[in-house]
Amino acid sequence: MQFKALVSTADSKGTVSSSVELVEGTALPDGDVLVAVEWAGLNYKDAMCLSGLGNLVRNYPHVAGIDFAGRVVESSSARYHPGQAVVLTGWRVGEVRWGGYAQRARVDAGMLVALPKPLSTRSAMALGTAGLTAMLAINKLRAAGLAPGSEILVTGAAGGVGSIAVMLLARLGYKVVAVTGRAEMAEPLMRIGATSVLPREELLTGSGKLLDKERWAGAIDVVGGPLLAEVLKKIAYGGAVAAIGMAGGTDLPTSVIPFILRGVSLIGIDSVMQPYEARVAAWERLSTLFVPAAYEEFVREARLEDLPGLAGQVLKGSVAGRVIINPRDPS
Repeated sequence: MQFKALVSTADSKGTVSSSVELVEGTALPDGDVLVAVEWAGLNYKDAMCLSGLGNLVRNYPHVAGIDFAGRVVESSSARYHPGQAVVLTGWRVGEVRWGGYAQRARVDAGMLVALPKPLSTRSAMALGTAGLTAMLAINKLRAAGLAPGSEILVTGAAGGVGSIAVMLLARLGYKVVAVTGRAEMAEPLMRIGATSVLPREELLTGSGKLLDKERWAGAIDVVGGPLLAEVLKKIAYGGAVAAIGMAGGTDLPTSVIPFILRGVSLIGIDSVMQPYEARVAAWERLSTLFVPAAYEEFVREARLEDLPGLAGQVLKGSVAGRVIINPRDPS
């Protein structure tokens, strides 16, 4: 068996480059399920892997791609059968293990989730890790007592996680304030459910106070850093913030005041090592809430050979919504 894959290599100076190559099936890692990849996603972490950043990839040659959807070709697991549609996110696939930027992927059965029937493999990757993470964050906010009708802030709203969170929250009956640094994305965000759009610069212009006026019941933060610190100052009493990303930095220049005087909760969201049952529940919920046609203007299709260039754009924050990759040969 041979298949095409985007293979990344590193030279003696650690510079990473990637190209589409024909790969032997024997090069795939061990696993009990072989999947024909129909779609993969491009996430911020993928862009880091393709650019050699963060020391995420330790061994080369490597095939990146932290999420993918496709159909089972072979399985020695009773859980899956040939022809079945499946989706994979997390488990450090695409980092320490070969991932989805290929026509074939071999993984352990426990890493997969059977795709709920309402979702196609393409829709699954329009969601991907971004959609799963957004759903997990919303579940945590609901568990923290933030009921539909509450006003929720979403930072990084033009990106994958943020835009999907806007749609899902609106579908569940929340009032959504979308924060973005891209003015041209205001109208698209309103079309998928945002009730208002706030320029990122306005939020970053801090008052210098330890607490500001209470503005939102909760937030989903995709950025981290100083932006998250400003958000925490403005959350209402008893509110909660689900923290997802750190594109704006890993430092959190804040104080304990919002947590102590207002009882604000900061909830970390990890999608990589989520247990199987939580993944199944989240994908089932996504299959009832996500509207592919309404989200289509946020979806961009690309091919394996486009990925190195797209990775640089993702790192610069110039890509909106979701980029999905079709590794199959043109018909």
